[in-house]
Amino acid sequence: MENTMRTIRFHEYGEPTDVLCLDEVAIPEPGPGRIRVKVRACGLNPVDWVTCQGHFAAQLPLPRGIGLDVAGIVDAIGEGVTDVAIGDSVLGGADFMNGSSAGASDQAIMYYWFRMPAGLDFVQAAALPMAVETAYRGIDTLGVKPGQTVLVHGAGTTVGFAAVQIALMRGARVIATAGPTYADKLRSMGALVTSYGDGMVERVTELAKQPVDLALDTAPISGSLKDLVQIVNGHPQHVLTVSDFAAAAELGVRTSYGELHTARYDVVGDFAGYAADGKFTIPVAKTFELEEWRSAVEISQSGRARGKLILLPDSD
Repeated sequence: MENTMRTIRFHEYGEPTDVLCLDEVAIPEPGPGRIRVKVRACGLNPVDWVTCQGHFAAQLPLPRGIGLDVAGIVDAIGEGVTDVAIGDSVLGGADFMNGSSAGASDQAIMYYWFRMPAGLDFVQAAALPMAVETAYRGIDTLGVKPGQTVLVHGAGTTVGFAAVQIALMRGARVIATAGPTYADKLRSMGALVTSYGDGMVERVTELAKQPVDLALDTAPISGSLKDLVQIVNGHPQHVLTVSDFAAAAELGVRTSYGELHTARYDVVGDFAGYAADGKFTIPVAKTFELEEWRSAVEISQSGRARGKLILLPDSD
């Protein structure tokens, strides 16, 4: 039907594989200050799954869509928007707070966007927004400065991979913990790399050869925050986590959402330019057609994605 589209959303809270479904819905119209795109690629994030589980239940009526990272082609423009035109290729964020569908759809409303630079494809573009924003905000909040030694724990995650590059751009000396999938790539960027798990404190200390000033935890929850505090010489305020908020509260560690942070989506366009120039990258593990969404969810939740998972609503 020409006035409807496909979208992945949930009508009740629960485990994502239990509550998500592929619906046919009316195509949304952009309100003031919004645009609509024909979605060419949509990046999936862990926040999609906690949303399904009810994390924003008090704020969001049901049904609700998933998919926050979007790249696509503008096909409608809301009142007051003057910086893009119909047919422009853009990347940015789906407006999941104000509608019953989000980016994992044939068409999506966007609340912030940047024109895609030449040389950047839709899949690469859709991998950027949340990973860049979360990593940049974490590095910025820690106050990383040139010459400091910074540990990025969980550097094989998309946020961690971004954080290593951002810290290196700032002139920091970076130590990264990561598995074998991206260890060599991280070393080629200029990071010193070791594995996580038992003995991590000793391995990082040996690798650093000097005090570690700051630590950014981008790993899934693993009970490692005590080790990170030890690595930074017992200063919990020199550690920031983007995931383990419960342990952070116990230990006095900073969190990415526990302070008065300003979202840093303003830098996404700059990093799109760096990516187009080959100076920045987020690894993409696999792409899926929209109707293959269940496989993407299962891989993401398994903890073995090893890179960004991207849905392709329109892969023409």
